Amino acid sequence: MAGERQARLADRIRVILAERLEKGLRDPRLGFVTLTDCRVSGDLQHASVFYTVLGTEEERIASGAALASATGMLRSEVGRQLSTRLVPTLEFIPDALPENADHISALLREARERDTEVAKLASSASHAGEADPYRRAEDSEED
Repeated sequence: MAGERQARLADRIRVILAERLEKGLRDPRLGFVTLTDCRVSGDLQHASVFYTVLGTEEERIASGAALASATGMLRSEVGRQLSTRLVPTLEFIPDALPENADHISALLREARERDTEVAKLASSASHAGEADPYRRAEDSEED
């Protein structure tokens, strides 16, 4: 029951923040931000908001600073729209998902290339030793 309430509250916070960011902040540092996830603590006092920024590393850093400086205003906005007694504190955390996805794609590409090389080697390979390496009863009778 409590986990369900946490999930509903986290979902609601993410929607409120996304709508507010869509309207824009007065901060020119804020780039193209996407909120990827929101998690609320068990006591409903803290919300971790995960985000990604489309652009360069400098734009990611600038957008993170813009979100950090707007945290108070964004929390007030959440408080106005939520019907809870206490408004959770907000923490904005850059989501490493795109970087991890790029890294995984690179690893998969490298594995495919190695598989292709192994397949080429295997197609031209021959067995070491005789074609039939097993001893048979009739072979020992000849000795």
